[in-house]
Formats: sequence, C-alpha cells, structure tokens
Amino acid sequence: MKEIPMIQRLIAAERRELAALLDELPPPAWSAPTLCAGWGVAEVVAHMTMPFRFSTGRFVRELARSGGRFNAMADRVARRDAAELSRDALIASLRDNADHPWRPPGGGAEGALSHDIIHGLDITTALQLDRRVPLERLEAIFAAMKPKQVKYFGADLAGIALRADDLDWAYGTGTPLAGAAQDLLLVLCNRRLPAGRLRGEPSSRFTVV
Repeated sequence: MKEIPMIQRLIAAERRELAALLDELPPPAWSAPTLCAGWGVAEVVAHMTMPFRFSTGRFVRELARSGGRFNAMADRVARRDAAELSRDALIASLRDNADHPWRPPGGGAEGALSHDIIHGLDITTALQLDRRVPLERLEAIFAAMKPKQVKYFGADLAGIALRADDLDWAYGTGTPLAGAAQDLLLVLCNRRLPAGRLRGEPSSRFTVV
C-alpha cells in the first residue's frame, strides 16, 4: 500500500475536524458573517468545497462567464451554491473529500492546506469559537510561504514585525505585532480580527472597529 504523504494527512485531518465543527453549529450560525467580507458561513464553505464539486471544464466555463476574473467568479459561485445547496450537503462535501488531491494553481499541497486553514479561521475567528489549529499545520504553511503569496493578499505590513506567541516564527522587521500564530496568519491574509487577539502598537490596523 502506498504511504500517504504527511502533508496530505494534515489536509485530511483539517477538513474532517472543520466538518465536525460545522456540523455542531446551531442553524442560525450558518448565515453568520465571517472574516471574508460579504460572505456568511455558508458562502465560505461553498467556496472551500468548489474544487471538489467542479470538474476542470466546469471551472473554466464559470471563469469565462465572469470574464476571466477569478475573484468575481468565486464570489458569484459561492453565493449561488450557498443558496442552492443545503447545509448538510456542503458539510458532507467537505468531510467526504478529506483525502481529495486538489491543489491550487502554483500552490502545491501546502497551498491546499493553507486554503483550508485560512477559510476555516475565517469562520471560527469571526464566530469567536475556541478552536486552535494544531501548530504542525501552521508550521507547514509558514515553511512553504513565499513573498509573492503574502503580496497577493495586499496586507500593508511595512514597518511591522510579526511575532508568534506559540510558535518559533517571525515575519518582517519594525514595530512588533504579537499574537497566536493562527491570528498572525490572518493578518498576513489581510483579515481584520476581533479586538483583543493582537498585541502591539499596530494592532488597531488589523482589528475590527
């Protein structure tokens, strides 16, 4: 039997754990806002599971419908699928595809893990659920992270030194901004966090007012 690579095991565990957490959410929380601007929980889960539900041909057709603009396509499809698919169907899609080999273009396996963890945090952080992503998964993401990937999200990190409390990880130089590694990952992704999760003079720049 072929051995499953460690990174794929991390991906599968993340998907299964998040599916179990979503299954326990009370129904009203399914429409609660997340850190993804304009998306509730349903839209985020619809987006996360899109790669499992779409063939390459369907993805290309949807992208063409949005004039080749990926962000516009992702938003349109997430809203449509969240409205058309049931809560149970979306959760099942995440859980049943824990071992799916999808990789984002140019991102590799670490990109798939990052995609799942970031969007999972978009949900759990916004809902202020006490979920801690295992540090080995965050370590894998940070180890593979490249400057162009940080630049993609557009976070203004000039003059800021990110310092994780719970992991031997730092990024950038300047005024310290400290917090849990999973919260600093969200900072890198240009998300605004609930108050009290970051420490340091620049924290207000990355906190929901």
